[in-house]
Amino acid sequence: MAKKLVIKVTAGADAPERCSQAFTVAAVAVASGVDVSLWLTGESAWFALPGRAAEFELPHAAPLPDLIASLLAGGRLTLCTQCAARREITEKDVIEGVRIAGAQVFVQEALADDTQALVY
Repeated sequence: MAKKLVIKVTAGADAPERCSQAFTVAAVAVASGVDVSLWLTGESAWFALPGRAAEFELPHAAPLPDLIASLLAGGRLTLCTQCAARREITEKDVIEGVRIAGAQVFVQEALADDTQALVY
């Protein structure tokens, strides 16, 4: 089994099941002791802002704020630089613990030894 998991989530409220799956898999991996890095890209970029995850609803799914809290407690949550810029989101806007980084950092993480990368 990979010792590290890098997940890129491209979906937000526009594709709620896919979005929820990404956050759920990331949170379960963190709970299992896996080193997890979740990347917010595309429409999921909005979840880097305070309060936005609370607006997300999907029946029979764990609440997104809870999943984000578990990720921040035991993994890394990154907002894509370009996605942030397109939405005029800056470091002062995001939830505490969210970093903003670009493709170079994503590629480094995804290609690291003992790493599995998933895209939702």
